[in-house]
Amino acid sequence: MLGKKPVTAQKRGETRALCLGLGMVACSVIMYFFIGITIVPLYNKSVWTNRGICELKNASIKEQQHCSFNDGSSDENKFQYPCLDIMVNLTPVGQVVKLYHQEETVFRNPKCSYIPPTLKNYTAVQENVEKVRQNFTEAQVFYCYYDPSGQEATVLLYRQYLPEFLLFTFVWPSLMLIGGVLIIVLVKISQYFSILLAPQYRTGI
Repeated sequence: MLGKKPVTAQKRGETRALCLGLGMVACSVIMYFFIGITIVPLYNKSVWTNRGICELKNASIKEQQHCSFNDGSSDENKFQYPCLDIMVNLTPVGQVVKLYHQEETVFRNPKCSYIPPTLKNYTAVQENVEKVRQNFTEAQVFYCYYDPSGQEATVLLYRQYLPEFLLFTFVWPSLMLIGGVLIIVLVKISQYFSILLAPQYRTGI
């Protein structure tokens, strides 16, 4: 009886470790699936891969033509803000194009070059948009991202979905998958040696 108790406790520990390893593998697969249906499509849509120099041509605020912004609400006119329109000269190709803050700006409201971070206080939003316009006016020349194929006739000030960003999103599920597989392998090795040593335990008892 004394010899069986350690063996029983070992089997329980192996079972729990095996469940942990399988759970980690399952979670990593779910995370891979989530990344595949959310982040990867956005990364593929980000065609602004080349970096160039942009010269400001015009930065104006359309005071009389506010851009409606729908944040998942049925009321499309729930949010309104001054529409900042920025036109730049893309020096690598010598073409005047519209500049956007980042990919999200293009996807959510292509009419305006900039979407304020918060839209609750209109006065604060107006001041924020004006400050951004002044920053562009003072800078005049700055780096921007453009589509080298020329199919997308717009440029970005910042890129959200860089290759480094996509790689970083795969780090945690990959670590979890590796950890889960290692746990499962170690449990299987432990079970294998337990089977090999089982006759010796019986002989000793």
